[in-house]
Amino acid sequence: MIETPLAVAGGYLLGSVPFGLVLTRIFGKVDIRTIGSGNIGATNVLRTGNKALALATLLLDGGKGGAAALIAGAALSPQAGVMAGVAAVIGHNFPVWLGFKGGKGVATSLGMLLAVAPPVGIAACLTWLAVALITRYSSLSAILALCLAPIYAALSSNGEVVAAAAILALLSLMRHRSNIGRLLAGTEPKIGGKS
Repeated sequence: MIETPLAVAGGYLLGSVPFGLVLTRIFGKVDIRTIGSGNIGATNVLRTGNKALALATLLLDGGKGGAAALIAGAALSPQAGVMAGVAAVIGHNFPVWLGFKGGKGVATSLGMLLAVAPPVGIAACLTWLAVALITRYSSLSAILALCLAPIYAALSSNGEVVAAAAILALLSLMRHRSNIGRLLAGTEPKIGGKS
């Protein structure tokens, strides 16, 4: 009975650590929330022009999703690991420390999927990479990668992972609403763009 609240609370708190904001402040950059999309994730950190900080943010944001899932999975149960991973994505998207205004959860989602179902996570990452190379739109890459993840999960994993992937896809669509509008209007900035 206690597994679920422990997994959710722990995952949420780990996910809510805003690594993009912390790193850009430590290294003297502007407040990441005042430039570009205003988000705290790696794509917006890249808009500061610091590729190393963007890569560190990507790895740390992905790592917290994976770590939440792995820690809860090892300490409690595989089911708790899946719940903790989803909670980490929610924590990244809606961190209590930042007035529930966080990132879009892409790296955290991919890290969680890599931890709980490596074939699903790898397929989603490869989808992101392929779409990014072809279109140079980070948002489109993320949307397609996470929306295809439930299909990948249905082909290779259990029902809990399918459900978790579906939740992550819905969260991604919700968080990318403005990007979808800009993509349709042809005004979405490409990877490496300043705005």
